[in-house]
Amino acid sequence: MKEIVKRFWPYIKEYKLYYVLVVVGGILILVSTVATAQIMKPMMDDMFIKKDKTMLYIIPFGLIAIYLTKAIGKYIQTVFMEYIGQSIVTRFREILLEKMIHLDMGFLYTNRSGELISRVTNDISRIQFFVSNMLPDMFRDLLTVIALVGYIIYLNPLLSFYTLVVVPLIIFPLMKIAKKLKKYSHRSQSKNADLVSRLTEVFNNSEIIKANATEKFEISRFSVENWNFFKINMKAIYVGALVSPIMEIIAVTGLAAVVYVGGKEVFEGKMTVGEFTAFITAVGLVFEPIRKLGGTYSKIQDALAASERVFEVIDKENAINDGPKELLEDIKSIEYKNVVLKYENSNILDGINLVIHQGEHIALVGDSGGGKSTFMNMLLRFYDPDSGEILINGTNIKEYKQKSFKHHIALVSQRIYIFQDTLAANVAYGEESIDEDKVIEALKLADAYDFVMKLEDGIHTMMSEAGANLSGGQRQRVAIARAIYKHASLLLFDEATSALDNESEKRIQKSLDEYTKDKITITIAHRLSTIEDADKILVLQKGNIVASGTHKELLECSGVYQRLAGELKK
Repeated sequence: MKEIVKRFWPYIKEYKLYYVLVVVGGILILVSTVATAQIMKPMMDDMFIKKDKTMLYIIPFGLIAIYLTKAIGKYIQTVFMEYIGQSIVTRFREILLEKMIHLDMGFLYTNRSGELISRVTNDISRIQFFVSNMLPDMFRDLLTVIALVGYIIYLNPLLSFYTLVVVPLIIFPLMKIAKKLKKYSHRSQSKNADLVSRLTEVFNNSEIIKANATEKFEISRFSVENWNFFKINMKAIYVGALVSPIMEIIAVTGLAAVVYVGGKEVFEGKMTVGEFTAFITAVGLVFEPIRKLGGTYSKIQDALAASERVFEVIDKENAINDGPKELLEDIKSIEYKNVVLKYENSNILDGINLVIHQGEHIALVGDSGGGKSTFMNMLLRFYDPDSGEILINGTNIKEYKQKSFKHHIALVSQRIYIFQDTLAANVAYGEESIDEDKVIEALKLADAYDFVMKLEDGIHTMMSEAGANLSGGQRQRVAIARAIYKHASLLLFDEATSALDNESEKRIQKSLDEYTKDKITITIAHRLSTIEDADKILVLQKGNIVASGTHKELLECSGVYQRLAGELKK
């Protein structure tokens, strides 16, 4: 716990003024709690035994004043602790998401989206409950215990010994239970991530589920995760529920000893009835916050487990780091120098050597798994080579700040990404101010202008999740328009027109031929028509360039290309 508090401390200490107000609220609660015990003495001795009539007026008003003070203190403390907690947790959501999206693609590919979503939502919510609810309660209860313990020692040191001797007996089982709870909390949060992953998979693949009528199959798979989650949570509940009864049994044993010893002192005239009543009231009051502290300590284990999972991501080192240089000019040349990229025991790219110049159109063809998409992804630094280097304008790509060179690259991938925003904002993605004329120009070049103008709000039409209110071909044209709008000097097309009919593809290709004259274009083809006019076609097999040349040259000299060309014609 000490380590976690240390990690949160830089954020917590920024709220000094609010903590001062929390302390003020705590002091008001503290004073009123001690006063509740203290008022018992004059109430018993003076009002009931001595029958002092003035006390008949003073005590009721005193009780009202005590509980009014306590209410004000609770309100001040709760509001400002909630503010601190909510603010810290809101910031942490942003910190965690920022860390995740800046980590390398290797991390994002190997971690399920459900797992990452669970950390940003579920784990952060558990921390929020700790910071906003448990922390103020623990702070208030701890102060109350300290004050009441001091008060009962002041009232009667001998009786206080019988009261406090049970405290070590409470702590030992509490520590044992807390250790088990933390283990179960880790398992629960991990299983919650499995649950979110399963749900994410179901909703992302709803079309294939419907098409195959596998709703029952998916529900049965979800049910397994759901009930496993239930079992782990119940284990935590079985253990956590022991805290309160154990503490109450130990506490009542101490209380029984106090009643016996205190009763003897009253009989012997060493204590008045009022003093004993004040003492026993203070003891009753001190055991309540101790019991609550025990319960809070048990629940903290859940927040500690969540904190460890959050800081595990925050502390993760990025495999892809920025260099010191800014790429301010357009990309005029790209060079692969003996580039090797490994995955497990095989090479995805195996000694690639290639130079590409401004104005060239390079096409990549090959069997699935040959390394075409990886070849492109290396230019975006989704991965770095295990050996060799990639040069942009004669400088190793690692020397550049990633944002500076990605500003010059536009990608249209096999998977089309449409965001829940206006169509114009999707075309001008990432831009704070949208140039509508430029959006329209990009839509025209992408053969998308006509269908966009038929939409209810034109370029201002709001897109549904994943662009569900557009057809596959329309989404693809919006993605191409996004690449054109960026006006990048390097265009990467990974089967960018796979959802389009031949006529639409030809119109877009004609527009792009003029647009890309002064740019580097790299295309992964799904149709022969897409690459026939490329300046150079690279044939990739198992991470190697096995042939290169124009369409005509390869048809004459490469049997592999002849086979692939036949397949691309279909």
